Amino acid sequence: MSTAPESTAPESTAPGDALLVVGDVVTDVVARHRGPLAAGTDTAASIRRLPGGAGANVACWAAYAGCADVRLLGRVGADASAWHERELAACGVRPLLVVDATAPTGTVICLVDTGDSAERTFLTDSGASLLIGPDDWSDTLLDGVGRLHLSGYLLFSEPGRALVAAALAAARARGVPVSLDPASAGFLTELGVGRFLGLVEGVDVLLPSRGEAGLLTGLPDAADAAAKLSRHVPLVVAKQGAEGALVARSGTVSARVAAVTASPRDSTGAGDAFTGAFLAALLTGAEPEEAAAAGCRAGARAVEGVGGRPPRTQGQRADGPRTDGPRAADG
Repeated sequence: MSTAPESTAPESTAPGDALLVVGDVVTDVVARHRGPLAAGTDTAASIRRLPGGAGANVACWAAYAGCADVRLLGRVGADASAWHERELAACGVRPLLVVDATAPTGTVICLVDTGDSAERTFLTDSGASLLIGPDDWSDTLLDGVGRLHLSGYLLFSEPGRALVAAALAAARARGVPVSLDPASAGFLTELGVGRFLGLVEGVDVLLPSRGEAGLLTGLPDAADAAAKLSRHVPLVVAKQGAEGALVARSGTVSARVAAVTASPRDSTGAGDAFTGAFLAALLTGAEPEEAAAAGCRAGARAVEGVGGRPPRTQGQRADGPRTDGPRAADG
């Protein structure tokens, strides 16, 4: 049993200037440690509970980049629905959350090495976010929408795949362009490349990371991978982290966009920040190369903070209880 959101947008079949994001809303437990984990014993860490989820992060960064009307459709458990709604609204996002009465909100444990790379590893319990499906979709959600963005995490469950098919069909019927971020190289491996490419047929913009592009094409060179993917999807923008981004169309890389220098603390959500700022720029009429530059700036800002969301204004806190340093062993 679940409670579906109601869209308050005016009824219209004409494309507007809003961004609708459909994707995951989860609680991130971010544990920042330095160096290798000490297996079988304690490792000192700074631990914070933060709002997250790739779809939710993209929406928040789009609003932060100046998009005035950002809407997010996601599914959460009753345990944390009110908190997530408040946090999204505080970021300037209109939350359209389906509340699942039985499944808990998804939780992701983010292990962040605070060394030079700020590399992270995720342990994911998708919870309610994995249960979002076609019954949660209504074509009226596209009223006033100029762009639809789908989180790739939707493709990793049967209900999510059915929702993607319904949303893509509705967007095509209305002439609303659709973007998709593959989301996870690990889950892509389980899904399979051929199946993924079939599911994203009709998507206008694909935003893979370097690893995802390589996995989807079998090509080690990032430019070759982006070019090959652009034979399947009209516009491919491959996120390259510290090496910027590649823009590819019709089998050719048309632009290489430089990264912005940053001092990384936590790379969680950097790709989501890129995507949000990129989409916000496209909605203003920017060319993909210009939008990719905006994405690189947002990604640089993201890695200098902790967690996947944009900086908050003074006096706002997004995190729950925090624990620093070593703790006593259990028994």
